[in-house]
Order: sequence, then C-alpha cells, then structure tokens
Amino acid sequence: MINGLTDDYHPCQILADIFTFIEHVGPIKGKTVSWIGDANNMCNSWIQAAELLDFTLQISSPPDFSLKNRESLAKNVHVFEAPTEAVSNSNLVTTDVWTSMGFEEEQRERKAAFEDWQVNEKLMGLAAPNALFMHCLPAHRGEEVTSEVIDGPQSVVWDEAENRLHTQKALMEFLLFGEVRD
Repeated sequence: MINGLTDDYHPCQILADIFTFIEHVGPIKGKTVSWIGDANNMCNSWIQAAELLDFTLQISSPPDFSLKNRESLAKNVHVFEAPTEAVSNSNLVTTDVWTSMGFEEEQRERKAAFEDWQVNEKLMGLAAPNALFMHCLPAHRGEEVTSEVIDGPQSVVWDEAENRLHTQKALMEFLLFGEVRD
C-alpha cells in the first residue's frame, strides 16, 4: 500500500518536492525549509523528511492550527510564532491551502486566522535571495499565496507538479523491483 495522501501525512508530495529542490538547487541536506501555514498532513510529512534527510525545518502556523506535540520534534525542527521569523534565510518556502479537504465549513474562520501567514513578496524577501517557492496545488491565489509569488521567478510549482508523476513512477518501480532501473 502506498500512502498518497491521508489526513495525517502526504509523503508522495514530499518526494516530489524534495526531488524538485534537488533538481533546482542540489542536495537538501544542510539546507533550510520553511513551512508556512496549517500544521497539516504536508507539515507532518516535512517533519519526517527533515529527520530522515538532515535539513532544518522552520514551521510557523496560526496558534489554533499549530503543532500539538512540539516536545517530540527532532533538534532540526523549529517552531516560530511569526512567519517572518520562520522564513529567515530559508532555501525553500512552502505552503498549502488554508482550508484543506474536509474542513470547508471552517473556511471563514480559517481565512481570518491565516491572513498573516500569506506567502507574499515581502515574506519571500526575508528568505535567502535564491530561495524557491513551492505549493502542492491547487492554490488559492490571494489567500495562502499571492499571484506575484506563485507566478514569480522563485516559484517552481509547475516543475513540482510534473515531478509528482516522475517520483511516483520511481516509487512504484522501487517497490515492485527493489531498485530503480535505468
């Protein structure tokens, strides 16, 4: 069984994200990734990846939507109250929709709670100058990300989306044959 997406984890998306990062920047080990937004399935999978691949993960979420078990986090996973602190010198800034599937009835409440967690040009300007922007798509422009960022030069969302296909094919090949063949 392959976990493509559950309420708690989204590992196949993280495989595509990390592959996209490597494609554009190089190895992720030792780099800094910033998760801005809901401490949801994507955030949980980024936490697992940071522990396995030895990169720093900086998380910022609105108080009512933040991580519950902070004491069990690895030493390379840090939680910040302000998104401006979480993106400082980051190599990758990533986010997700404010209202995930199954939470549509909370949309108004979430929109109010998340407004200071929008990834915009000002926030991206606090990251490293060559930082990438990612979003697992579909995005809600003007909510979690502005058009200037998602359509801007730092955005690699379309490569990321394409890489979902390639990384999932590689995952299936590895699970079927125990290796990725040339």
